[in-house]
Parts: sequence; structure tokens; C-alpha cells
Amino acid sequence: MHKFKLKQPLQTWRGEALSPVTLAYETWGELNAERSNAILLFTGLSPGAHAASSEDDPESGWWEAMLGPGKPIDSTRFFVICINSLGSCLGSTGPDSLNPASGKPWRLDFPELAIEDIAASSWQVVQHLGITQLHCVIGPSMGGMTALALLKQFPQSARHMISISSAAAANPFAIAIRSLQREAIVTDPNWQNGHYSDSCWPISGMRMARKLGMISYRSALEWQQRFDRQPQSQFATTTYGMNFQVESYLEAHALKFIGQFDPCCYVYLSRAMDWFDASDRHDDDLSAMLSQTALQSALILGVHTDLLFPLSDQQALAVAMDKTGIRHELLALDSLQGHDAFLIDIDRFGPPIHRYLA
Repeated sequence: MHKFKLKQPLQTWRGEALSPVTLAYETWGELNAERSNAILLFTGLSPGAHAASSEDDPESGWWEAMLGPGKPIDSTRFFVICINSLGSCLGSTGPDSLNPASGKPWRLDFPELAIEDIAASSWQVVQHLGITQLHCVIGPSMGGMTALALLKQFPQSARHMISISSAAAANPFAIAIRSLQREAIVTDPNWQNGHYSDSCWPISGMRMARKLGMISYRSALEWQQRFDRQPQSQFATTTYGMNFQVESYLEAHALKFIGQFDPCCYVYLSRAMDWFDASDRHDDDLSAMLSQTALQSALILGVHTDLLFPLSDQQALAVAMDKTGIRHELLALDSLQGHDAFLIDIDRFGPPIHRYLA
């Protein structure tokens, strides 16, 4: 894991100054002599920079099957960079970092975070590595939004783009789900207006937020085939439930997540996704923005069963590209796993990504 500290305060999208800013990142492969083979991989809301194993860190990454020698994102051909998002809690500066003015975690004193801030700070890492233009920028979920935010602010930053299960702006259903997740966190008695401690963590709020997330990440069709109405024996039955396997599945994922992610970071990143709109609410603005970029082509991937980022979100991006003349391909994949399919269904996602990058 590498760390890069911004030399100057970051001027945020909403007009505040943030300092100091440190970003955690990892790389795979070698940068060629022309510095033309770089790929920037943006993450979803909760993953860190460790997308795949490497000599420095042999532990499997969150996209292990997709990134590496001979894999769809081939590190023998490309120099791949993955950056932990600004605002996260997995190595980069975020609400859980120390505020130098107080010596305590920033928490709710952290500046309002925008997806544009994640993109702008990440671009400084790319420049630090001596890269002036990316071969490709890749973004699944929130990462796809960040890829568009990068192009919005730095039009010449990339020649190609892969947008995966993402959107140019959050749709009302996604906003509704994320608003409930945030409400579950901030109404937990242990939230304490952001002044929680390690010994007094908003466990119930994070638990419910994760369960809501898992419901939106997967599909009803998958759960029908995977669980049906099978009973569970992993957890004690309660007066209100925990009778079925689908309930134990949600509970297991929730308990695993509680200690892995900071509640305040979750709230900030979630809200940044809701606020983001690459087109400023006008389709023609999105086309105009894209027409100013150096994009030569794009691959847009979506899934029929995705509730959180439905195919209509990817189709809107394709329509905007139609107006610009940017060469692109929109693929709607038949995966059962809903929004999480890009993490799991490599057999479907891997081949088109491999073909595109080849």
C-alpha cells in the first residue's frame, strides 16, 4: 500500500479547503516508456485500494478474479492504479481521520464531500506518478460516477472508459435506500451526533444499514433460487424473525461489516452519491460535457436484475454518447446477482472487459 500526501490543501467542490489529505493506493504492472498504458480503477463505496493480490500484498483483493496477469484487466499489459476514495476509512483521509485543529477525528466537522472531490484528489495521485493521460478509467457502482466526475473536471484525462453498473446521477430509488441507511445510522442512540467511540459504536444502525444495502445489492430472483423458504439454524430465533436462511444471510453480512467500516465515512460517501449529477440535471449538458473530453470509446455494462443502478441508468449514459459520436457499446448482462454481479459473476463480466481492453 502506497501513501500520497497532497502538497496543497484540497479545494473541495463545495468551496471548502481540506488539509492535510493523504490517499492510499496500490499499483499492478509496469508503466511503459511512453506512459500510455495506465488504467485507473475507481472503487465502489466500501472497497479499499487492494483490488488484487501482488508481491507486496499476497492477500486476495476485492476484484481478484478480474485484475492480474492474463486476467481481463491484464497487468502484464497495463499499469493499473486503484485508489482508496477520499472520505473512506481504509487508508485515505476521511471523517475518521484526525482533525489537526482539534487532535480528534473529524467526524461531522469534515467538509461536505462530493464525488468530484474523490475524482480531483485521485487525479493528483495519477499526476504524481508522471501520467498525463490514462489509457482507460474503470468504475463500478460509485466508481462509475467518479469516472464521470474525473472527465467532467479533467476532460483530457482518459482515452477510454468502462462504466459498470453505474449512472450519471442517482435515481430516486437509490436515493431512498441510501437515505434509510443513513437514517438507521444517525438514529442509533450510540451515534451521539457523530461523537461515538470504539467502545460505544452505533452497531444497530450499521447493522440495519448493511442489511438494507444487501437487499438492494442482490436480486429477488437470486434469493428465490438460492434460499427459497429454507429454515436457518445459524442464529437464535427471535420474537420477530430469524427463521429463514435469507434472514441469516443478511445477519451474517451485517455482523461482518460492522467492524470494517466507519459509520461517519459511510454517511459521507453515501450522501455524496446522492448529490452527484454529471449532467447538472440536463441530458444535453451530459452530452456537452462528454463531447469536450478526449474519450475515444466506452464500454457500458449493466445487469437486468440490478435494482440500485437499473439498466435505464446505463441506457441514459449511452444515449448521451450517441449524441456526441463517441464510439461505445452498451451490454445488458443476464446475471442473477443484481448490483453485486460485477463482483461475483466474473464469467459474464470478464469476457466483455477483456475484449474491450484487447
